[in-house]
Amino acid sequence: MTHWTASDIPSQRGLTAVVTGTGGLGLQDALALARAGASVIVAGRDPSKGAAAVHQIRTQVSGADVAFGLLDLAKLDSVQSFADGLCASRDRVDLLINNAAVMAPPRRQSTSDDFELQLGTNYLGHFALTARLLPLLRKGRQARVVTLSSVAARSGTIAFDDLQARRDYKPMQAYSQSKLACLMFALELQRRSDAGGWGVQSIAAHPGISRTDLLPNGAGASSVAGMLRRFMWFLFQPAEQGALPTLFAATSPQARGGAYYGPDRLGETRGHPTSAAIPPQALDATAAARLWSASEELTGTVFPGTPVPSDAHQGVRHLHAP
Repeated sequence: MTHWTASDIPSQRGLTAVVTGTGGLGLQDALALARAGASVIVAGRDPSKGAAAVHQIRTQVSGADVAFGLLDLAKLDSVQSFADGLCASRDRVDLLINNAAVMAPPRRQSTSDDFELQLGTNYLGHFALTARLLPLLRKGRQARVVTLSSVAARSGTIAFDDLQARRDYKPMQAYSQSKLACLMFALELQRRSDAGGWGVQSIAAHPGISRTDLLPNGAGASSVAGMLRRFMWFLFQPAEQGALPTLFAATSPQARGGAYYGPDRLGETRGHPTSAAIPPQALDATAAARLWSASEELTGTVFPGTPVPSDAHQGVRHLHAP
């Protein structure tokens, strides 16, 4: 794994990959996978940005097999429509990268399904997407699901008594919760794949601190965080570097199901892919089962085929507390 780069990606020819997000890390993931020969579907909510991403990839990769798919993770009906279209047009999916995210809007916002925006987009939308695509993934060739977490997950907690931050919204606290949920989901998905014999590897990754538009788009260009991103840009590694842990998790024969990968330097903020430290709270299997059960209820999606722990439903009644 020492100094692994995109040039180490093995051939992806004949494989179908779905990447959520049309810019930043998602674009770098899609570009590298297309370069390695994969058939790539770039999924996002903005058709113009999607078209620009497809054009950029085709410009840089001659003969790239890449297409845009309309997907708004903040709308469960859009998630279902995207998955239904994919199930109708593809016989399998070999790789799903749950990448797209929103970060730290200063005021609480809601998705169309009345979820707190960060939890709804970063976590619940991807939870539902993975559930909807599971039949195609189970037909995939050594299929993998890579879900993006963040260094922010280290400070995250799952507030089961106020999951949607209706009573107490703090931008970074909500973001940290959403990214902890993504990490817990990745680990729990591997446990359930093993128990159910799904044959799908679930792996988590994080990009360290990378130079993308996530901060300016979420917190705002004039926010402290946005100004830091703009004027202290040298503190952030390039997006193509930040994408490496995800690409390692997605393609390397060395990557393991149930593992977590991030950068290898300066407290996992930059560098080349390595095994990342999993925060203790992400290893709580009882909380993960509880979160899974709550997520199925909230999104109306079910991953069939694995037994649910008897305590998994505890606390679900609190999810809609004001």
